[in-house]
Amino acid sequence: MEQLDWTPEYFLYDGIRPHVAQITINRPEVRNAINTPAHKEWSDLLDHAAHDDDVWIVVITGIGDKAFCAGRDLKYLSRIQHSSEEEKQADNDLMRTVVKLIERFDYPKPLIAKVNGVALGGGFEVAMACDLVVAADHVEFGLPEPKRGIYAGGGGVHRLPRQVPLKLAMEYLLTGKSMSAKRAVEIGIINQVVPYSELDQAVDTLIDQIMLGAPLSLRATKQAAMRGLDLPLGEAFYRDYPAVRSMMESEDAREGPRAFAEKRPPEWKGR
Repeated sequence: MEQLDWTPEYFLYDGIRPHVAQITINRPEVRNAINTPAHKEWSDLLDHAAHDDDVWIVVITGIGDKAFCAGRDLKYLSRIQHSSEEEKQADNDLMRTVVKLIERFDYPKPLIAKVNGVALGGGFEVAMACDLVVAADHVEFGLPEPKRGIYAGGGGVHRLPRQVPLKLAMEYLLTGKSMSAKRAVEIGIINQVVPYSELDQAVDTLIDQIMLGAPLSLRATKQAAMRGLDLPLGEAFYRDYPAVRSMMESEDAREGPRAFAEKRPPEWKGR
């Protein structure tokens, strides 16, 4: 893994095992809420992981067991709203350089949400934006924005109806009520629920299973699946996907059949 040439203030960035980067929101004093400088750091860390060929999988989590991510830091937002015009402009200028995780509709590598605590509002939207979600059993998910006079504009109103049956989605969207992690796995919005003490191991086991596949095959699979969702089946089937082309031209595409023929585990290189 490529080392950062800077030290994050609001996040931890770790190689938790070979080829796996973990981005940990490290703002327990505000339940891992995100202000504008934190948004910028998160955006830069996601870019770094995306461009590092030695990173094959990215895990997103929060520090502690209280909150995964509380969404936007409303105290910070209020302070900016009552600040000088120069401060407001500086904050807006910084935010324009950010690409949030919830806006990364074509992120190239598998994203796993390791949900360590409550995920309401923006935190739930972050989890839904990941490819896989494993949650501790004390976690609650929900989109309570209508109760605050706003709406789940960070993708919640669009992702939830795409990921669970429409009537269920509308029930949770319109009531703003929370669901337990057990209920979330029952309706298919998350993959697995485990005791908090077993969360790291559960994610590690999932990573073991994913890494049986070649990294470029994982990228190709994700790109084709996600881009194909927006197309009619026949068009998706015949569409040209850049990640598939890269996979087919790779050393790993030759290593897989060779290893199968030689009755041995493949040795993936990611190239």
